[in-house]
Amino acid sequence: MKTRVVRLGTRGSALARWQTEHISGLLREAWPDLGFEIIVITTQGDKVIDTPLPLMGGKGVFTTELETALRNGEIDLAVHSLKDLPTDDTPGLTIGAIPKRADPRDVLVSSKDYMLESLPPSAAVGTSSTRRSAQLHIQRPDLRLLDIRGNVDTRVRKALAADGPYDAIVLARAGLERLGLTEVITQVLSIEQMQPAPGQGALAVQCRSEASALSLILPLEHRETRLAVEAERSFLAALGGGCAVPIAAYAEIIESGQLSVRGRVCALSGMAQIEVNAVSDGTAEIDVVAARKLGVELAHKALEQGAAALLNSDMSGNEGPVLN
Repeated sequence: MKTRVVRLGTRGSALARWQTEHISGLLREAWPDLGFEIIVITTQGDKVIDTPLPLMGGKGVFTTELETALRNGEIDLAVHSLKDLPTDDTPGLTIGAIPKRADPRDVLVSSKDYMLESLPPSAAVGTSSTRRSAQLHIQRPDLRLLDIRGNVDTRVRKALAADGPYDAIVLARAGLERLGLTEVITQVLSIEQMQPAPGQGALAVQCRSEASALSLILPLEHRETRLAVEAERSFLAALGGGCAVPIAAYAEIIESGQLSVRGRVCALSGMAQIEVNAVSDGTAEIDVVAARKLGVELAHKALEQGAAALLNSDMSGNEGPVLN
């Protein structure tokens, strides 16, 4: 009997390949009688490496081509960094499984061993994220924030180059851990210092909305991670944001078994910041519907405090760009 082969689509970067190999390994353990093939697909975000991500529109730049291949039947599953996926499901597709999340925090990488507090005045810090830029400006308005593109290993090389333009760069800890590059970390930034992007540190296994595909990847699902990231992404969606706007969120199951969610909306200029938090009702077990509702409620709190005006002023350019 011919072995059924499941095709997993991935971007071609070292990190994306690692993530897809990891998912493939978990599936092999769950389904030892199946075969698995990894297919590399190049996305717009991989092709255009000299344009800041916000200027590319943000949404879908690392995912659209994978989703097209999935819808066309060229692949059976697509593996993404969850924070890259738009908050709205593509018709006919769904996030079928979210495995256990890695460390969601951001880190500083500096060839000179600088920490955020010890960076000299007007130091140059590399990031392509408006979320990171805005939060850095809140704490250190003197910093010069420079755009940096490329895969994780490429950005690390740029950060460590003796003649490079960066005094430090900011990256996600999860990517460095997955690539075995934790030795380059100068400082792990706390959630209070740098609230992460919604879904940061989590992987998403996307499939067609079919019972057979959903049952295939069900063993990978991690309930606590799902609840946390559903709340975070609902917060982002309710604010009308994508990866091109400075919105951060972090959720976790606390000791009481309740879901705690924190959200942060910043002005790109670093002149204003809104912080909100919420905890689920402790009288009932939290589920996906309740987690999403909590994220929406948190967004409404932020809107009541002026989040819309903050985001609109940034998008209209009234407060000036952060990246230069």
